[in-house]
Amino acid sequence: MNGIQIILILGISILGIYYIIRLKSSALDMSLFSLLIITAITFVLWPDLTNTIAHKLGVGRGVDLIYYLCILIFSFALMKLYARTRRLEKQITALIREDALKKVKSKE
Repeated sequence: MNGIQIILILGISILGIYYIIRLKSSALDMSLFSLLIITAITFVLWPDLTNTIAHKLGVGRGVDLIYYLCILIFSFALMKLYARTRRLEKQITALIREDALKKVKSKE
């Protein structure tokens, strides 16, 4: 194992531990994140595996495959954040509307 592998595995592990401790979320999110961490560590330990998988999928290099997968993962994360933002906006609107109605009724 060379230096960059140690650094990458350490970084991936820290991100995983942070996610588990700080961002407690649904079982599905935890499962997907755990799968991503295991996959990332596997690809760090055996980098030739990405080339093998890439060639089987018709992609030229393993790095290109990882790049394409990152685009998909980041798009998924972006859509998830957008959905959460919309949900929070609706909750805030409902709370403000409810508070305004209470204030109007208390003045009557």
